[in-house]
Amino acid sequence: MKKNLLTDLLKNNAYPGRGIVLGMSEEGKPRIAYFIMGRSENSRNRVFVGTDEDTMMTQAYDPSKMKDPSLIIYAPYRHLPGKYIITNGDQTDTIWNALKGDGDFRTACMTRTFEPDGPNFTPRISGQITLKDGKASFEMSILKSLEGDDSVNVRSFFTFDTLPCGFGLFLHTYQGDGNPLPSFEGEPERVDVTGDLDAWTECIWQSLNQDNKISLFTCEIDPEKDTAEKRIVNKYQ
Repeated sequence: MKKNLLTDLLKNNAYPGRGIVLGMSEEGKPRIAYFIMGRSENSRNRVFVGTDEDTMMTQAYDPSKMKDPSLIIYAPYRHLPGKYIITNGDQTDTIWNALKGDGDFRTACMTRTFEPDGPNFTPRISGQITLKDGKASFEMSILKSLEGDDSVNVRSFFTFDTLPCGFGLFLHTYQGDGNPLPSFEGEPERVDVTGDLDAWTECIWQSLNQDNKISLFTCEIDPEKDTAEKRIVNKYQ
């Protein structure tokens, strides 16, 4: 199965925007990575903060400089028993609330659209890892406009019963830098997942564009215990 080197994809793209990786470690443990980048002062004024064992939030690094919290302050990561949610916006809570009731990942995402930040109309990207009987399945979605036409919402879903060891799936918001920013196209990119959690985290962080990277969250899940070991890296400490 053909894979790209995640580090190469990141090094060759100065502005992938926000990105999600779902994958399986070489030892067979599910992993998540989520990073954010920024061009404006408001977007760059952020850090990741773990508020409890089940939640990670974005937060203003300098609250006095925060101009508009909409679209940039949210909980990217939430955990329910057997469910690990990661997204690039407040649709995390849409999925989380659906799972607490009778809903599921897909039906929750169907209620949302791309972000109202024209002319970019940034895609909403989401992922979920589900544990059952010690095994993991993976779901991803992207909600985007049709080539910048905000009258058409395109919702794409990708479901994987399992993944091979050392294999990951990468979705990001933008194809690269531009004005307006070009939305991601196609299926999740197939990437490698190698090294222990610390090494993997460091490789991702060092591969992101130095000027534009803001924060990175990673975790490795123990499918038997339903627990996650987490890492957070912030440009502004």
